[in-house]
Amino acid sequence: MDLGNIKHIVVLGAGESGTGAAILAAQKGFNVFVSDNGELKKLFKDELIERHIDFEESNHNMTQILDADLIIKSPGIKESSEVMQAISKKNIPVISEIEFASYFTQAKIISITGSNGKTTTTLLTHHILKNAGLNVTYGGNVGVSFARRVAEESFDYIVLELSSFQLDYIIEFKSHIAILLNITPDHLDRYHYHLEEYALSKMRIAWNQTKEDYFIYDQDDEITMKYIGHLKSKGQRLPFTQEQKLNLGAWLENELIKIKINEQLKVDIDMNILSLVGKHNRYNSMAASTAACALELKDDVLRSSLSTFQNIEHRLEFIAKIQGKEFVNDSKATNLNAVWYALESMNKKVIWIVGGIDKGNNYDEIIPLVKEKVRGIICLGVDNKKILEAFSDEIEMIFETTSMSDAVEIGFRMAIPGEVILLSPGCASFDLFKNYEDRGDQFKNAVKNL
Repeated sequence: MDLGNIKHIVVLGAGESGTGAAILAAQKGFNVFVSDNGELKKLFKDELIERHIDFEESNHNMTQILDADLIIKSPGIKESSEVMQAISKKNIPVISEIEFASYFTQAKIISITGSNGKTTTTLLTHHILKNAGLNVTYGGNVGVSFARRVAEESFDYIVLELSSFQLDYIIEFKSHIAILLNITPDHLDRYHYHLEEYALSKMRIAWNQTKEDYFIYDQDDEITMKYIGHLKSKGQRLPFTQEQKLNLGAWLENELIKIKINEQLKVDIDMNILSLVGKHNRYNSMAASTAACALELKDDVLRSSLSTFQNIEHRLEFIAKIQGKEFVNDSKATNLNAVWYALESMNKKVIWIVGGIDKGNNYDEIIPLVKEKVRGIICLGVDNKKILEAFSDEIEMIFETTSMSDAVEIGFRMAIPGEVILLSPGCASFDLFKNYEDRGDQFKNAVKNL
């Protein structure tokens, strides 16, 4: 986009994404106005005041908004909202914060999206690149915004976690390496309940790639493969799979992850060195390793990084072992696909803490896995009806509670030595908690207080 005629920029939303965009826009000399229909967090309000950036909260001043030459839309704002409808009628160009930030950096971008696993894969990829001695940072949907990174740091590489909402308003944004981990039905209310629309939004991550770039994707993912034919990208395609052998990409063979970018770039990795456990984490490790190989990083650095990486907080996070009973915090699992991955990775019997605000879960999909892995269930939520209906005939011990401390104590009493008390809710957290972090923190505190 030609910014030569752009003078007045309005940033919609003043969370991390919007505040980062405003800081970068002001730094580049634009006249910036930030508008948020809700109350601003003190941290972001103080930043805008300190930088003399004009803003409003709990309101949208439509006169001022519609006077903009360019709108930078935060990902949480729905296209169907009144303010977006008014902007559309006036034909004011709208872009995302990641699109805007990309105009002001020459760094190589490694971007990662997917319904599940993107935070783990983003941090693992950053871990590998950092260990290789590259001048690298990370951001986007994890850590701080891309725009803030561009405004405040100097780097040669950036690893970005991107949601479909962030990808919806890109135009020229380009990733040197784009990774699509998987696609499962999620956030369909934002996509008119059309799975294809959601899937194609995810695939925008590979837009604008040239033959010098790489698109890495899961060949075992049914929805990805159903819609990948719609993707028009010149990037070199490198699939990864655990189901078959490939000529190019990453695959499993005799306990080895084999990666082949071309005839010169090949590497074998012993699966037993991976610090991340479970089938889903093998996919995450394969995706990050393929990106590292495409960047021609040294084999020994890659192997060392894969063996030393520590998983993120609230995602299959080991908390403690008390009287032979393990506690694992998987509060970030807010959909059933994430729960499936968590249960699949367990090699011990599980006391499962589940529940919250249901997002349209179909528990029938995981009944066989639950019967195999779970010995007892603790429902932690205001409305547990669907969970009880799904599992009452399958699991003998099921309890209900609305208190995390009670859930942890019940789990501890139910479990026998050698079992795992797993918090993997499969639901949103807002019935009893501020967010999934609060839910996970309360779980950890309750374990410590046993």
